[in-house]
Amino acid sequence: MNNLDELKNKIDSRLINGSDLAYIGDAYYELWIRTYFLSLGITKPNELNKKVRLCVSASTHAFIIDNILDSLCEEEHDIYTRGRNYHYRHKSKSSSVNEYVKSSGLEAVIGYLYLNNKEERLNELMNQIIELLKDKTL
Repeated sequence: MNNLDELKNKIDSRLINGSDLAYIGDAYYELWIRTYFLSLGITKPNELNKKVRLCVSASTHAFIIDNILDSLCEEEHDIYTRGRNYHYRHKSKSSSVNEYVKSSGLEAVIGYLYLNNKEERLNELMNQIIELLKDKTL
């Protein structure tokens, strides 16, 4: 039986496309956000869902990346560009194309950091995001 670290080690994040990085980054980001709200003692399902939906929207992700892009290192910026520039066929009904691709770029960075076990940087980035969200929505 494999554990999660063994599964992650089978994935070469340099070779998978921006969409796949965004896919895993989106899952990690949402789990982090849900855990954060539970840690605040918010346990009512409707309240949790409302807060989480605000934080995981493409428009919120676009706001986040607009505010942290300059703090990304060169490698992270390259991954952001890879995620943003992937040719997506999906068109979001609730966001503009620009917001959607920015969101995908942010998620790609998170996915890349996660797959490469860069936990310290990932936690630093997520805490930076939480601080931005506190000012905007929380």
